[in-house]
Amino acid sequence: MADVQARRPARPGVDPVRLAALEVLKSVRVDDAYTNLVLPSVLRDFGLSGRDAAFATELVSGTIRRRGTYDAILAACIDRPVSKVEAKVLDAMRLGCHQLLSMRVPAHAAISTTVDLVRAKGSSGAGGFANAVLRRVAQQDLAAWLGQVAPDPRVAPTRYASIAYSHPRWVVDELRSAVGAEELFDLLAADNEPPRVTLVARPGRSTRDELPGEPTPYSPFGSVLAGGDPGEVAAVAGGRAGVQDEGSQLVAVVMAAATVEGRDERWLDLCAGPGGKAALLAALAAQRGAGLVASERQEHRAGLVRRSLRGADGVTGIVTADGTVPPYRAASFDRVLVDAPCTGLGALRRRPEARWRRRADDLLGLVLLQRRLVSAAIGLVRPGGVVLYATCSPVLSETRGVVGSVLETHPDVRLEDAVPLLPGVPRCAGPVPGTIQLWPHRHGTDAMFMALLRRTG
Repeated sequence: MADVQARRPARPGVDPVRLAALEVLKSVRVDDAYTNLVLPSVLRDFGLSGRDAAFATELVSGTIRRRGTYDAILAACIDRPVSKVEAKVLDAMRLGCHQLLSMRVPAHAAISTTVDLVRAKGSSGAGGFANAVLRRVAQQDLAAWLGQVAPDPRVAPTRYASIAYSHPRWVVDELRSAVGAEELFDLLAADNEPPRVTLVARPGRSTRDELPGEPTPYSPFGSVLAGGDPGEVAAVAGGRAGVQDEGSQLVAVVMAAATVEGRDERWLDLCAGPGGKAALLAALAAQRGAGLVASERQEHRAGLVRRSLRGADGVTGIVTADGTVPPYRAASFDRVLVDAPCTGLGALRRRPEARWRRRADDLLGLVLLQRRLVSAAIGLVRPGGVVLYATCSPVLSETRGVVGSVLETHPDVRLEDAVPLLPGVPRCAGPVPGTIQLWPHRHGTDAMFMALLRRTG
């Protein structure tokens, strides 16, 4: 602990929990870091655990999720554009807004600790500025502020949703097209809820009975952790279980449940990083005497796959390779999973920064990549075998558009009805008949999309 404190000396009068939260916001902003990846290391560096770690986690994740709302409120309290405020000062004031408007932190504590942060990282003048602004913020609660800064939803529904639910306008439009206007606000609200920590038991290595918490409603392998550190669960610490959203577990369930004609020995995860789905698939393959090849283009993500699959049965290879030009023999696999890179707009609960990092201009490049990956997978699966295209996005160009393009350009492929493979999951039909679409507000999962394609010729 002494070494940690030596690396991260606490300035006099500065709360280390809030200082840690500010460090994470800086990493996300400056280094394009992912909150869920950088937060644990920062918590360790600051020696935070238990309630302090939980408080810092909520500070960071909640501030990032509600950034759009807080910026609109700050804009009403500042006599200049928010974009003109020094970035580190703005980060601190966003933390202050979250404490004032969405947490049970007394106003005087939220303001004084934020001012201390600003003075420690900037100047006394900046501290006075932050003090004045946050005192204005503290004069109203969140509902009153939304009534002031958000337009009438009947007049400007997209702008209202963007401010009230803190999503960029283009994301609001894409999600409305995917889920419909009637469910839009429920979906946006679900995106702003902290996700439950969900564990997965890997068959043959552990059972759900070994995992604490309540069983997941849909996955036969999952358990929802009520609290605590999942790393302290024996099965997780030993690699026999893992942390995995229930929607991702269901991708592996569908992949394994699909029927194939003839042999069923060689499985491939074409985009395996970081390895959660591959670990569950390998366990399922091993129970059938089959083997899984896990393939990942990026070396550092391939390293994560190796770590996830360490000690697992059912693994016949871990390969660093580009999935669009895979180094495998044509028609040599019985099952291929394509969990393709995407906008990630279905996982905004777990990756809150994605809503601010992605741009509408990203869509075309991602869609073209998704098509190439699925086409490559079709070339690798034998006739009678299946390809499962999965993506953590409900955006129609990434779901309906990709499936339509693949079917149009591959006459030797048939879209199978995957919905019966999840018999206990209600209202999961996707935008194309036979496809599956999960939703945070309906199912409590990431918005996973799945399309099952069978090679026929």
